[in-house]
Amino acid sequence: MSDAYNPPGDPLVLLHDDHEVLLVDKPSGLLSVPGKGAHLQDCLIMRVQAVFPTALLVHRLDRDTSGVMIFALTPHAQRHLGLQFEKRQTKKTYVARVWGCLEEETGTVDLPLIVDWPNRPKQMVDHENGKQAVTDWRVIRYSAEETRVRLMPKTGRSHQLRVHMQAIGHPILGDPFYSEGAARDHPRLMLHSETLQFRHPDGGKGMRITAKCPF
Repeated sequence: MSDAYNPPGDPLVLLHDDHEVLLVDKPSGLLSVPGKGAHLQDCLIMRVQAVFPTALLVHRLDRDTSGVMIFALTPHAQRHLGLQFEKRQTKKTYVARVWGCLEEETGTVDLPLIVDWPNRPKQMVDHENGKQAVTDWRVIRYSAEETRVRLMPKTGRSHQLRVHMQAIGHPILGDPFYSEGAARDHPRLMLHSETLQFRHPDGGKGMRITAKCPF
C-alpha cells in the first residue's frame, strides 16, 4: 500500500438521517476515523461532524472499502446501536469482485483470525489463538477471470472478508494487502458495503439501508 494518503474529495452522500441516526455512503480511500499524524486527520467522521456536530462513531469500515456506514446522533443511539453490533443483531451484506471462479455457488468460510503483529494492520488465520470469524458467500455472476460475490459476515473481525477470500484462493481484486500480481492491479479495493439492517434506536423498528455498488 502506498504511504501517501490522498482521500477523495467527494461530497457527503446521505442515505438516511433523522433525530437519532445518520447513514452515509463512504467513498473508497477515505479513513473512517483519524489516523496517527496530522496528514491522516481527514476522515469520514470529521466530514460528518462538520455538518452534523453531534455525530458519534458506532462502527468503521476499512479505508479502501466503500459503502453504508451508520453514525449515532445521540448518546442513547450510540449505546443502542453499539449493543446491536456487539450482539451481532445487525445484518450486513457486501459486494466484492474476487480473483478466479468459485467452484460452488454458495459457501461459508469459518476460519479464526488474529492480528499479524509483525505486519500489522494485516490479519491472518490462526487456528490456535484466533477469534472466531465466519463469512457466508453467494455468487452473483461469473466473468472470464473473476467472480462477483455477495458476502454476508456473521462476525465483525478486522479485515475479515479480505482474509477469508484470500484464504480460499480468491482474493478481492485491488486489495493492497492480500492480493498480488494481476489480482492486485486494479484502481481500488473491489469491496463495497451494500446494505445494513438494524433496529432503530427510537422504537426498535427494523430498517434496511442500501448504497448502490459503484463497480
